[in-house]
Amino acid sequence: MSENSKSIGETLRDARIAKGYTLDDLQQTTKIQKRYLIAIEDGQFSDLPGDFYVRAFIKQYAETVGLDGNELLDQFSDQLPSTKTQEYKDRVNEENPETRSAQRKVDDRTAKIRRQVPIVAAVVVVVAVLIGIWYASTKNSQQSSSSQNVDSSSVSVSGSSQKASSASSKASSKKAKKASSSASKASFSKVSTSGTTTTYDMTNAPKTKTVKLKSSASAWVSVTSNGSTVWQGTLTAGKTQSVKVSSSATSATFNLGNAPSTSITIGGKKLPISTTSTSSATTASSTTSDSTTTTTSSSTTTTSSQVQNITVQFK
Repeated sequence: MSENSKSIGETLRDARIAKGYTLDDLQQTTKIQKRYLIAIEDGQFSDLPGDFYVRAFIKQYAETVGLDGNELLDQFSDQLPSTKTQEYKDRVNEENPETRSAQRKVDDRTAKIRRQVPIVAAVVVVVAVLIGIWYASTKNSQQSSSSQNVDSSSVSVSGSSQKASSASSKASSKKAKKASSSASKASFSKVSTSGTTTTYDMTNAPKTKTVKLKSSASAWVSVTSNGSTVWQGTLTAGKTQSVKVSSSATSATFNLGNAPSTSITIGGKKLPISTTSTSSATTASSTTSDSTTTTTSSSTTTTSSQVQNITVQFK
């Protein structure tokens, strides 16, 4: 309890009167309602808005009438509400400039974040749209490039096929020309004929001796080379039989059962088969009269031979 017999309210009232202030003057100066000023002077602190306002109003009142507010509060602290209540602490924190500044910063930061949320959301949406456009464009470009590559591959394959076909055709043409040239250079010459046996020489014979046998009627044929039979059989009318003779062969013998109907081609050169044989006879007679007369006559007979034995010697 204060040693001073006066209460804090009485002390403030005496100081106000000493200054010549009325309650109305004090209300206008401190902006504290008149009823609160009266409650302070009467010690009715429960009429004030709260414990915090008791000390705040008293301090402002004291400083307005020329007293030291802090010293007065310390002097009459036992008459005032406790400063340890939660209400007082909350009000002090609210009125503390530093607390208000920190809270203001927090509020400003929160408000700033709230203002930026729509902007960030809009940016995210725009970025997502741009990524979608880029992805679609890249995909279309890849598909177009793949299609062009497929077309190019097709063209390349087609071109390669055409080149290969052209090269194959040229090679075949060259081979044909070479074979034709070899065939045109090759020639047959008859060496001898004895009955149904005929021997030919084939000059410039090709290395590859492919024999083609063809008959216009059914005909039996055998082909012998280097002492061994290469092929034998009956030819069907209009059909061609190919027979390969060894490139090292020096000759080939053909036994023809129907020579007039059979043709032989060696390396593209046709063999001139002779199907006729010639025989001659001479008749002599003499008659004696007054003088001696001698008469001689000769005749030639040509016959067709069905069976022929032909030997071709390769030169």
